[in-house]
Amino acid sequence: MADAVIVASRRTAIGRAFKGSLVPHRPDDLLAEVTRALLSSTPTIDPEQIDDYLLGCSLAGGEQGGNLARIVPVMLGFDGVPGTTVNRYCTSSMQTTRMAHQTIRNGDGSVYLSMGLESVSRIGSRGPDPTEDERHPMFRGLTPSNPWVDPRERGGVPDVFMGMGVTAENVADVHRVSRAEMDDYAVRSQELAVSAQASGFWDDEIVPIEHPNGSVFDRDESLRAGSTVSGLAGLAPVFREGGRVTAGNSCPLSDGVAGLTIVDDRTAKGVDSPYKARIVSTAVHAVSPEIMGIATIGAARRALQRANLEVADLDVVEINEAFAAMVIPTYRDLGVPLEKVNPFGGAIALGHPFGMSGARITGTMIRGLRSRGGRYGLQTMCVAGGQGMAMVVELLD
Repeated sequence: MADAVIVASRRTAIGRAFKGSLVPHRPDDLLAEVTRALLSSTPTIDPEQIDDYLLGCSLAGGEQGGNLARIVPVMLGFDGVPGTTVNRYCTSSMQTTRMAHQTIRNGDGSVYLSMGLESVSRIGSRGPDPTEDERHPMFRGLTPSNPWVDPRERGGVPDVFMGMGVTAENVADVHRVSRAEMDDYAVRSQELAVSAQASGFWDDEIVPIEHPNGSVFDRDESLRAGSTVSGLAGLAPVFREGGRVTAGNSCPLSDGVAGLTIVDDRTAKGVDSPYKARIVSTAVHAVSPEIMGIATIGAARRALQRANLEVADLDVVEINEAFAAMVIPTYRDLGVPLEKVNPFGGAIALGHPFGMSGARITGTMIRGLRSRGGRYGLQTMCVAGGQGMAMVVELLD
């Protein structure tokens, strides 16, 4: 049985939605630029060897619609490369990585591109989701409880369409995460990301995007240097009156593209790359949609069990920072020391382009393992609708 090995990762810098540097750029053009750069980084792989081009995109409509996973290869002249677009919301490009891993393990192919895309600016935050009137009648007009009580226990049904900010408030209630803890964590994320950016940690993976005026966008632009706990404490809650979730301890809306080249272990031997990592295991898990942020815990446990590893074996743990309210219960429940969690900052500082983040975080994790002299990394992400996904990787020499 073949192993799946990640041999390259490239991405755009992450832009602020609606007012940032990627707003003028079509998502299909950005995807094409990152694909070119990804292929250029592995010259021993002929594009015609690609068995499938897998694209994760959460808001697949408008300029992001029409199965860009097939359209972009055609744009690039690779008519023989098939493609499919996948939506598992925030883990869309983690799902495409999982698909590549499973297909290689099954012996059904040897070269895959796992891409992630989100241009919130160009598609709008609503995307293709149904309106209230378009939902199944079972999920219309639901009223959230405050504090949270399992809707099954009070004779109702879970709100599978509940806004993510409200689910974060629910998780903070259930797991007793204080506002101060969330703000402390958010400042940590900012400080670590600012330090990583200043050190050039991401420089070799970022694909410069040229603007029509000749300027170049090549640095993540949502980082807030100088963030303080006292400054964040002055921000009002966004999603619930008297709540704890603010713009400061949540990820900003963002735009970006990321991609990974994933091959079987035989092909990997012929690729010159300092960032090779074997995919050891993956897992998904689900809980009530109204507390979706903690589905990461079950997914992580399943992935570790399948990898025959313990938390103590991990050197880097990347937990997607959709909200600090969700990260804190995850690492606490799993027993991960904080110093191993998102050591280069996370989405609170960098931003979270939904479909992109899975692939971006994988690249960060692999670089983090190399930087820290580690071997095993765990990546977890929560997903709208009450899901969580996890993946374990092993850095190869």
